[in-house]
Amino acid sequence: MLIKNEIENILFSRFLKQPIPFEFLPLHKLYKRVSESNFDLSEPHRIGFHALLIVAKGQSKHSVDFQEATLAPGIILPITKGQVHSFSRKLNVEGYVIGFDESFITQNIRDKNLFHFLQIFHTASINIGSKNIDNLTPVLRLLENLLEDKNTNLKSEIVHSVFMTLLFQIKRLACNQQQFFDTHRFKDFHRFKQLISSHFSELHNAKDYAIKMKVSYNYLNEICKEIVNKTAKEFIDGWLLLEIKRTLSENKYTSQEIAYKMGFKEPSNFIRFFKKHTHITPIQFQGKLKKTP
Repeated sequence: MLIKNEIENILFSRFLKQPIPFEFLPLHKLYKRVSESNFDLSEPHRIGFHALLIVAKGQSKHSVDFQEATLAPGIILPITKGQVHSFSRKLNVEGYVIGFDESFITQNIRDKNLFHFLQIFHTASINIGSKNIDNLTPVLRLLENLLEDKNTNLKSEIVHSVFMTLLFQIKRLACNQQQFFDTHRFKDFHRFKQLISSHFSELHNAKDYAIKMKVSYNYLNEICKEIVNKTAKEFIDGWLLLEIKRTLSENKYTSQEIAYKMGFKEPSNFIRFFKKHTHITPIQFQGKLKKTP
């Protein structure tokens, strides 16, 4: 995979054709649309919106935050804002991609439905099985027809409801193969994630987050071990490391600038942290990204 210069930040508005911040596209139409915009999906790009990638046929690879994911029938990738992605250069799979601004789904949503949405988008990859793809087809067709409809009366509300129906169906079909967390502890874990997303560059200590959440340090550790099989500190370090990798991949800042940007008082501490977790230096990581495997 080749990174020529910088990883581009892709805003949802770049490819949006809808009057509402929600788009549904078969994958072949997405490839056609972006090629007409002189954009190459196989080049790593950082997205500024949420998306759902649903694979119906074929096999391929997809890079998510520097990790390779396998695409096959029945695989669904919940894609979150800020992730770095790249598709295969050749379109080897059939399926759909749904893109949307998170606020379109989460504003004015019932607490229970928000809980289901958060669970789905906490999961890196969902496998409903190839035989279950047909069970999604009626809902997918309804979404497609709604978005093609020129009548805008209640369009936003209906699209929102149908999308939630799609998420319920995905979760129902995946329940036998995947673990979902249905307790208030998951909500606390999500609150922890939200705090990290806002404060990762200034707070690196798990005890500081426990204080902000008004919970005990032991409780925070317990829910992290239950949900992600990591301690709270390991989860914070993992988040920080990923943000560092994303920033390094943009090729916009020096190591010293990134160190201060990420809350390290000394660049040497930053390099030591990165090397501890990756066994290479930040400069070596950038060099690896520029090479074609």
